[in-house]
Amino acid sequence: MAVPDRAVLPAEESGEADPAARLFAKWGLVVRAGTIVDLRVAPGWEDDARIGWGAPAAPAASVRVRACAPNVGQRQWLAFVGGTWVARATCVPLMVRSSGRQDRVNLGIGLACGGTTAP
Repeated sequence: MAVPDRAVLPAEESGEADPAARLFAKWGLVVRAGTIVDLRVAPGWEDDARIGWGAPAAPAASVRVRACAPNVGQRQWLAFVGGTWVARATCVPLMVRSSGRQDRVNLGIGLACGGTTAP
């Protein structure tokens, strides 16, 4: 699985009624074919951030992505369109679980995780 490695993901007004989803940063989630990935906003962030992929992506505190097994000659990695919604520009911690491993990923949504603004 791959997530963005940019210091800051640009965020724009989402038009969502949910205060926790006021801003949206679009980014693609790339998952190896045949893999299941569970993503969730870190504990304590459920009131301030949402995630979602698909068409249409529904903002949620947790998401399970199932990347279908590839057919012969098909790509080994699949991309899913979606992103992160936040109440305000911030550094969002996400918990990612796949293949028995769990990691924490920090995403700068409209603000770098070090607290600085976008260059």
